Amino acid sequence: MTRHYFTGKPLAAYLYLPRKSGARAARTVDVGRGVRVDLDEQGVPIGLEITAPAAVTGTELNAILTRHGVVPLDVAEWAPLAA
Repeated sequence: MTRHYFTGKPLAAYLYLPRKSGARAARTVDVGRGVRVDLDEQGVPIGLEITAPAAVTGTELNAILTRHGVVPLDVAEWAPLAA
């Protein structure tokens, strides 16, 4: 996960999901609460853009992953976003 900080607090993050080599986002779906899902040309999710880390919980992010057919992460793995 890539995170960007401002004064020590996460400003934004990007979760890279497993993808084919060279896969690029063909479209982005806004799923609310500051989260967008990048999809490749076949509609397979390749990443999550988290533009408002303080506005979304790990449980909510896991629900988004599950809805898109991605195995959820352990909630503890989302902890850096809440710091």
